[in-house]
Amino acid sequence: MYDKRIKIFIILSALLLAVCLLRLTQMQMLPGSSVQDDIAELKRGLSLQLKTIRGKILDRTGRVLAADEPRFWVHINYRFSSFLDERVQQGKLLRAAKKTDPRLALSETREEIQARLEDLQQVINKCAQFKSVEPSKITDEIQKINDFVWDRRVFQAWGRNFPNSEVFENYDSIISVPGSQAIADFEKQQPDPVKRLGLVNEVDIAEMHEDWPLLELKTDNDIFAAQLEFLNIDGVQILPKEQRSYPFGTVAAQTIGWVGPATQEQDKQLFANDRLLSYLGGELCGREDGVEYVCEAILRGRRGELVRDIDLQIVSRTETRFGKDVSLTLDIELQQRIENYLARYRHDPNCGPGMAAVVVDAATGDILALVSMPVFDLNRTRYDYGDLVNDSNEPLINRAINKQYPPGSVVKPLILIAGLESAKITPDAIINCSAQKAPKGWPSCWIYNRYRLGHDGKWQSDGGNSANNAIKGSCNIYFSSLADRIDPWFLQQWLFKFGYGHSIPLAPNFRAPSIELRDFRQALGIISSSIPGDEISNLEQLPPLKKGERRFFGIGQGNLRVTPLQVANAMAAIARGGFYKRPRLFLEGPQEPARIENRESSIYLNISPQTLAVIYEGMSAVVNEPGGTAYTEFAPVLAGLARQGTKVYGKTGSTEAPENAWFAGFATGSAGRSISIAVVVEGGQHGSSDAAPLARDIIQFCIDAGHIGQTAQTRE
Repeated sequence: MYDKRIKIFIILSALLLAVCLLRLTQMQMLPGSSVQDDIAELKRGLSLQLKTIRGKILDRTGRVLAADEPRFWVHINYRFSSFLDERVQQGKLLRAAKKTDPRLALSETREEIQARLEDLQQVINKCAQFKSVEPSKITDEIQKINDFVWDRRVFQAWGRNFPNSEVFENYDSIISVPGSQAIADFEKQQPDPVKRLGLVNEVDIAEMHEDWPLLELKTDNDIFAAQLEFLNIDGVQILPKEQRSYPFGTVAAQTIGWVGPATQEQDKQLFANDRLLSYLGGELCGREDGVEYVCEAILRGRRGELVRDIDLQIVSRTETRFGKDVSLTLDIELQQRIENYLARYRHDPNCGPGMAAVVVDAATGDILALVSMPVFDLNRTRYDYGDLVNDSNEPLINRAINKQYPPGSVVKPLILIAGLESAKITPDAIINCSAQKAPKGWPSCWIYNRYRLGHDGKWQSDGGNSANNAIKGSCNIYFSSLADRIDPWFLQQWLFKFGYGHSIPLAPNFRAPSIELRDFRQALGIISSSIPGDEISNLEQLPPLKKGERRFFGIGQGNLRVTPLQVANAMAAIARGGFYKRPRLFLEGPQEPARIENRESSIYLNISPQTLAVIYEGMSAVVNEPGGTAYTEFAPVLAGLARQGTKVYGKTGSTEAPENAWFAGFATGSAGRSISIAVVVEGGQHGSSDAAPLARDIIQFCIDAGHIGQTAQTRE
């Protein structure tokens, strides 16, 4: 069998060579012919553009999060696969019946259909063997290709023959019309199915001439065997197909992002001024919103080009420029462990699937984990996109940065800082919280709502409802009263200083002429009584905070909104002694050590040591002392944390309308390192029971990973 194929290959090669020699003779012997024009055109250059490779996305230790991988597929040409489509068969027979000798034409057409169907059955059986499935599965895949192209043909036939349809009045362009609506109107406009078939027969679109991927070949042996099996079958080829691979699947899906066909206008505009950067048909680009999209100008390579003259001598060469790699600050194994844990945790039935968790290295500002639940598989996004968009749980939204929540009581340390620094209260001053409902227009204390108690009695033997105890027991009366004393503008200033009310730039420090700079979509948060505009970069752009709303801001309710990243980063500022630093998601290069100092300069917030001491004492009591709102959940592990050289400072929180549970804080290690953390659980009713256990275990994951605790190394 192989000898026969070799002979066929030699004969075909000889025939091809003969054709080339004949053409060359014609060009040389007919100088006055129109061939001269062809030669002149060729001498201006035969251009061959060379493919490039998209850069990789790596985590802080160099683990590959996204990379281009060549995959080999059995491709089938639509001109061949369409013989399996009964609609195409009918169209061919309809066309044959109109020939001069319809009887002969119909006979030849039926023979052609039968012969090609037999060839198709061979292809189906062989592909089924490669994939170890029933042949019907391969038949279904071919029919999907046929259905897709057929629907495109029907759409074109409808638009071409009925351009004045009333359907167009409801849409900006023909492209906007849903396919199902176009097909329905086509049937209405031309109810005769035979005539409709004739109109579709007249359509010739690019997709009809393309090779479509049918079956992926998993091994080198399969690739070699397939090349031999399909050697003599016209319409089947073994072709490489570039594919973006995400080795960790669902992990950090919203942050990494995905790629899709470069068909949108914003894609075409990005590299419109560079012929070798602009997208060719079928090329992929980053889709909003994630690293793939934000770093498109870095990840995308530039095609090379060879220009040859008529003698095939290279006239000019443009070298291929591969895409650059991008390194993130994420610890992907830590992120994976957190995601798996949150997915398997037995939450209270009131809690929804929506959750977010952020972990920041306090010293460097590096984001170690940026978790948004639920997740989705990046390797399946292009195929599952419709389902993901329509999923009521909104898995495509990055809840860590692009969804804003009322912060509840996790804002209280910042309220206390503003109160102490504005001299509206002293650490030992008492604000009474009696066992009674608050006056109209004021929030009642959670301890009254739940137990009909007040904090006065709870702390009577412990100095009363002072700053430390108010943080420890999360007293709403204390913090609503304190916030009401602070000048609205002064309160907004402090919230703004800690990163609330404005987006946090996360894009890498990348500059390129004529290239659009992109960043992640982020919710700004709200620290005013009305919703601000799209861009807030300074305090003067903020709408005012009404005096009557301060009392609700004091307990993290009212119009106040934050993102989990903003909360985690504010806690990092407290952990590092009142220095605000913008967090970062990107290392400066693949070779940069993961522990390198963040070059983003710190901003000293000018918080007095006395104020910081009060905050630390109160947040420590929340976790480490009986009566602290998170003590019950942390008590069983406190001894173990101490043995590992770690101490936790925290604040629980919960909100109503909508209901969410929070834990935010930071953990310090004996080796000198700290991490900050924020966890929010949508639908959670109590920060103490719904969020604190999650944060407790995530902190242990950080110890296990060496980011804090006795095993953590100090910064080099």
